[in-house]
Amino acid sequence: MAGNQTIELRQVSQAYGQNEVLSDISLSFKPASVTALLGKSGSGKSTLLQLINGMIKPSKGMVQVFGNEFDYKNAAQIRLGIGYVVQQVGLFPHLNIYKNISLLGKITKMQKENIRERVASLMDTVQLPASYLQKYPHQLSGGEQQRAGLCRALFLKPDILLMDEPFAALDYATKNAIYKYFLLLQQSEPCTVVIVTHEWKEAMTLADEYVWIENGKIKSNGTKEQLRLIQSEYHSE
Repeated sequence: MAGNQTIELRQVSQAYGQNEVLSDISLSFKPASVTALLGKSGSGKSTLLQLINGMIKPSKGMVQVFGNEFDYKNAAQIRLGIGYVVQQVGLFPHLNIYKNISLLGKITKMQKENIRERVASLMDTVQLPASYLQKYPHQLSGGEQQRAGLCRALFLKPDILLMDEPFAALDYATKNAIYKYFLLLQQSEPCTVVIVTHEWKEAMTLADEYVWIENGKIKSNGTKEQLRLIQSEYHSE
């Protein structure tokens, strides 16, 4: 699995009853790059992430990760190579920050010393002090919680990182600070990132590529430079 960061969807559709959320999506994501999924609420962005993570099976078509069709019988093992970050952070309130970040290390039976080294390295990158490791999520600010959530998602050095509007609840100043930490992590440990966002500035700051989804279909996709060219059209929608 290591080193194979490919994600591909082939003629994927997803429907719930008569409601088709995604329609005939064929798409591949550029390895070791950040792709922004843009679109209005209800356009199908989050559903696409859930399909990549194997949380739901497509009604039609095929989802491929790590060079193979997603094996739903082996989903838990596959997800060890996929980090997932959501808006609500998802830290366990009854665990301190050290235990939250290191949880996957314990599950995969890593050596304790390796776990400590990995936690320290991640905390240093996102500039959270070591004293925070004994704190609980409610004792941290929203931005600090999100940084800890990033550390947890990246603990096993996943080849793929999925992010569902992870910074939407943060204020402007906190967002701009955390963008810096995210880009530092991506520079030091490049992975294939797919980030759902509805914010133009966030896409332009973080992403190398973009996919614009509208009413369950791909309206356009391309590079950051191409996204800049269609900025006025995006804002007029």
